[in-house]
Amino acid sequence: MEIPFSYETLRVMWWALMGIILIGFAITDGFDMGVAGLLPFVAKTDAERRVAINTIGPVWEGNQVWLILGGGAIFAAWPLVYATAFSALYLAMFVILASLILRPVGFKYRSKREDKRWRAFWDWALFTGGFVPVLLFGVAVGNVLQGLPFRLDADMRVHWEGFFFGLLNPFALLCGLLSVSMLFLHGAAWLGLKVEAGPLRERARTYGQVFAILSLILFAIGGVWASRLGYVAVTPDIAGPSNPLMTSAEAVPGGWFANYGRYPWMALAPILGFVGAAIAFVGLRVRSDALAFTGSKMSAVGIIATVGVSMFPFIIPSSIDPSSSLTAWNASSSHLTLFIMLVVTVVLLPIVLAYTAWAFKVMWGRVGEDDIHQPGAY
Repeated sequence: MEIPFSYETLRVMWWALMGIILIGFAITDGFDMGVAGLLPFVAKTDAERRVAINTIGPVWEGNQVWLILGGGAIFAAWPLVYATAFSALYLAMFVILASLILRPVGFKYRSKREDKRWRAFWDWALFTGGFVPVLLFGVAVGNVLQGLPFRLDADMRVHWEGFFFGLLNPFALLCGLLSVSMLFLHGAAWLGLKVEAGPLRERARTYGQVFAILSLILFAIGGVWASRLGYVAVTPDIAGPSNPLMTSAEAVPGGWFANYGRYPWMALAPILGFVGAAIAFVGLRVRSDALAFTGSKMSAVGIIATVGVSMFPFIIPSSIDPSSSLTAWNASSSHLTLFIMLVVTVVLLPIVLAYTAWAFKVMWGRVGEDDIHQPGAY
């Protein structure tokens, strides 16, 4: 069959779609994890904690669809990226998934007993389910920016030469803390938007201002640090077969900033990251909850997009053998596969978006202590 898009175009389209999916996950499930992570700190009484939980209880399951969608899309569109990431980051991903499992269990079991110790245990389990995945997602991004210690042999088998605790290096931890600040800000803004007036909402606004300032500081420090990192594709074959062994790359300090010289419009991404966090801070400060939530979303979009546009076309660079690096050009599925997936996405993604919008509309409104006594409340 004749495919209406070139191989190069489809590769770029799927690179952009993967970015959109990751941003969608951060914007939706991000505030869920942010609220869970803030739970022991912003909510001081059992009633306040139940109110906070019930702001995300009706929507968290639907929001996690973006994570499943992202994993499936990587598997289908970038199979070598999927294989390399799950080989290199297997233990980290296991910890993330184990932590994520704590959330639904905590939601279901926390209020089954009146015992204070029982509920305190599940409150900290929910904190773990919010904090640990957010931290490790950021740590993973920090390691990808530095390059992962893997190489490909002649049969394109992945050989991993790192270890789990090696992932917890200073730059990666900085990125992890930025991820925590970014999404805890988002969670605080969500609580401001969804909780009725009272001490809980005021504490959320206070914590949100702290995390907005931390996001600005950590994003700036990360940018300066990243200016010493980077890779450059030496022989990219943008329309060639998906075979990393047929391309080459090299580590170049400052390589991640090269795209901004070639495509100045990409600077909009980091600008959006800074401006969004600043808007969120102002919104929280002046008690404009809609403005704060808009700013936190903008910040998440800008920070995540900054990583994507800085690294393009790299997806996972190799620190020990740069020529084994995986890029948008050498690690994708076939031309036909990418086209079929695009058709399926064009048909199904609007349905997912429409259902999500409808669900949020139906469940919209502020949550107060009266609501936690209603049937079906957590």
